[in-house]
Amino acid sequence: MTSENSAGTPQTRNGSGSSQPQKNQPDVEPTDAMTGDAPKALDFVSDKGASGSTWIAALLVLLIVGWMGSGFVIPAKEDTTTVTREEPKLVAVAVTTSTAENVTQFFQAEGQAMPDRDTVLRAETSGDVAEVLVSKGQDVVAGDVIARLDPSNNDADANRATEELVRAQRELDNAQQLLERGVATQDRVTQARATLASAQAQVIAVEQAAEALTITAPFDGRIETLDLDAGEFVSAGGEVGRLVDITPLTVAIQVPQQSLTRLAVAQSATVRFITGEEREGTVTFVGTSAASETRTFLAEIEVPNADAAIPAGISAEVIIPTGEVTAHFMSPSIVSLDTEGSLGVKTVDGDDVVAFFPIEVVKAQIDGIWVTGLPETVDVITVGQGFVNVGETVAPAAAEAN
Repeated sequence: MTSENSAGTPQTRNGSGSSQPQKNQPDVEPTDAMTGDAPKALDFVSDKGASGSTWIAALLVLLIVGWMGSGFVIPAKEDTTTVTREEPKLVAVAVTTSTAENVTQFFQAEGQAMPDRDTVLRAETSGDVAEVLVSKGQDVVAGDVIARLDPSNNDADANRATEELVRAQRELDNAQQLLERGVATQDRVTQARATLASAQAQVIAVEQAAEALTITAPFDGRIETLDLDAGEFVSAGGEVGRLVDITPLTVAIQVPQQSLTRLAVAQSATVRFITGEEREGTVTFVGTSAASETRTFLAEIEVPNADAAIPAGISAEVIIPTGEVTAHFMSPSIVSLDTEGSLGVKTVDGDDVVAFFPIEVVKAQIDGIWVTGLPETVDVITVGQGFVNVGETVAPAAAEAN
C-alpha cells in the first residue's frame, strides 16, 4: 500500500507494515515556503561586454560628423567644364506670295418659277352655257371669246327696257308741253324726268348683262383649266376656268436679312432651271417686309420666255452679281482656326515671324476660294501651318522648291 507521511512524501508499506521512501521519485528542492525562511534580495551582476557597445556608438557618431564636415574643411574641386547649349532649329514651312485681285461677288439662292400672270375665269352673270369656243391647253389673246351664255332672258329684258324707255320719253315730252300751256305743274315734269332716267338706267343694265353673257380672256395666256360644257348652268361669280401667262416667267426667291442691301431693282441675274435651261433675267422686285416665320424678304426676277419652253412651277437657281471686291484666291486646305475659333490663314512677315489674319470667304469655286481680310500682297504659309504658332520665327521656303 501507499500512504503519505506528515511532510506529504509518499511512503510504501512493506509486508511488515513499516513505511519506506518510494524509489525513483525526483528530489524537490525545498522552497522558502517549505522551509519557512525569509525571501532573498535580487543581486545584479554587471556584464563586461555591455560597455563595448557604448564605445562603438560614439565612434560611429564621430565618423558621421567628420564626413559631413569634410565638405567645409576640404572644398570640392570645381568643375570647369563649359556646357554648350545648341540653339533649337527653326521649323521649315513652305510659303507662296499671294496678290489680291478684283473679283465679282455674287448672291446665290434657290427659287421657283411662277407665271407672270395667273387668274381665275368667272361667270359674271347666271345662265345656261350656249357654246364653248376654246379647249383646255389652248393659247388665247386678250379679248378672245371663251364661252357664251344663252341670251334668251337677256333679249326679253332688253325689249322690256327699250319699251319702258320709249314710254318714259313720251311722258316727259307730254309733261313739258302741258307745262308750256299752263295746264301741268313743274312737279309733273320733274317726275317724268325721273321716270326717264330710271328707264335709261335699266337699258344700260340690260346692255351690260348682254356683255356678261360672253366670257372673254382678260390677257394673253394659256387656258390651264376649263370647267365648261354646252348646256351647263353657271351661277354669277362661279369659277369656270384658269388662264395662265408664262411669257415672261417670274422667279421668286427668299433673301436673308444680311443680304438684302446687296440687291436692287434692275440688277441682272442668271437663272438656271432644273430642266437644264439657263436664261438671263432682271430683278423686278425686292421686298421691304420680312416674312414673320422665316425673317426673309421676297425678291422676284423676270425671265423672258417668249417661246413658252420653260414651264411654271419648276425649281431654279438664281445668281445675281452684287459688285466687285479685292480678294485673294487660295486653296481651302491652308485655312485654319485661331484660339478663338476665327477662320483665317497664317502668314510670314519680313522677319520670318508667323502672323494670323482673319478672313471672310466672298466666293467659292471648285478649285479654290476667294477671301478678304489680307494685305494687298502677303506670304501665305501653304505647308506646315499646323506646326507653327503666331509670333514664332520660322524658316520659310518657296512652295515650288518644297
